[in-house]
Amino acid sequence: AGYIDDEAYARAKSGSLLRRGYGMRRVGQALSAAGIEESLRENVRAGEREQRQAALAMAKKRRFGPYAREEVDKARREKQIAAMLRAGHAMDHALQMINARTQEAAEQWVAEGMDEV
Repeated sequence: AGYIDDEAYARAKSGSLLRRGYGMRRVGQALSAAGIEESLRENVRAGEREQRQAALAMAKKRRFGPYAREEVDKARREKQIAAMLRAGHAMDHALQMINARTQEAAEQWVAEGMDEV
């Protein structure tokens, strides 16, 4: 009936979830649950830069990887990776973020993604 602009809604919802630190798989699930068609979900799919920024946002928020307050042992590291995967991040993004030695290295990785746009 045209009451709601599906594309505008999908862009807003996608952007909101990415800023909160969710990965593309979870964003896609949320849009699907909202009844957004697959073709439209692909049109609003985040690029590499936005995906890396979402991984960084989650790491900061949850104090993962270089943002941890204390030394991270192997078991805790695995739990952090699992949490990032459950949040919808790709494995390579989760590993890059968790394995970053310093906060500057993590932010540099995100900045490199901006160059790939």
